[in-house]
Amino acid sequence: MIKQRSEPLELSMLKSLNARSVMNATDSAKFHSLDKGYRGEIMFDEYMKEVSNENNLILNDLLLEYKSTIFQIDSLFQFSNTLHLFEVKNFEGDFLIDEGKWYSIGIGRKEIKNPLLQLKRTESLLRQLLQELGYPFPIEAHLVFINPNFQLYQAPADQPIIFPSQLSRFREKLKSRSAVLKASHRKLANQLLSLHMEDNPYSRMPEYQYGELEKGIICPTCHTFYPTFKKTYLLCHECGGIEGYKTAIIRSIKELRLLFPEVKVTTNLIYDWCKIIKDKKTIRKTLSEHFNKIGHGKSSYYVNLE
Repeated sequence: MIKQRSEPLELSMLKSLNARSVMNATDSAKFHSLDKGYRGEIMFDEYMKEVSNENNLILNDLLLEYKSTIFQIDSLFQFSNTLHLFEVKNFEGDFLIDEGKWYSIGIGRKEIKNPLLQLKRTESLLRQLLQELGYPFPIEAHLVFINPNFQLYQAPADQPIIFPSQLSRFREKLKSRSAVLKASHRKLANQLLSLHMEDNPYSRMPEYQYGELEKGIICPTCHTFYPTFKKTYLLCHECGGIEGYKTAIIRSIKELRLLFPEVKVTTNLIYDWCKIIKDKKTIRKTLSEHFNKIGHGKSSYYVNLE
């Protein structure tokens, strides 16, 4: 595993804003789409972890650019003779292909983006990038539907689609490949890793202000606010989750700095942000243990430990 998957920055921010504010319909739909897509990719990673061994290299969640065009790769598996490119979809419900167009057919019939076109675009850009880097490896592209509650009608048999019922056989096929990788494969993996972009310049966040956001500590499991703080831990009434107060405070500070990267971390600010922690001494103690204090008195603030 050369590159692990991590929650996209845009999704992390939208998840926080979704819990702390009322987003409009467009931003809310975007959040739920990103969240569902990410959960599908995690399901795919879990399902395919048995494939990972010394005979392949795996890179997840690559954001690359070729000739001013940005494209994303959900997963790339490198074997000795082939690169396997995966586009993972967490679609749920009934879908139909009719004269090359894709439709969701739950309530009514609504046309959606053709995921095969997205896959072909990504495959083409990756192939061009590899040729420019000097690695003309063959590519096999796959459109994976990971959700077992997915049904596609009139699917052409000649398309590179893997349905949930086919995943087990496909996984076993990949596991059986035993050819040893060459140094060129690892060199390519490292080059792709070096080209990976951390942030998508085209992502757009809704506007928000600190004063407009609801304050408190959010449960990391169900994303509702903790209603109860008992001396050393916080208790979620929604899912029953329990979290130590220091861990919860540190996590909330990271969330605050994600939304407001330029903010100075002070005792008063974190006291206000966390809200449920009623004793400033508890906040100050946690900050002193996990951050470096700069300055003294009311003008002091905290930065990361070196």
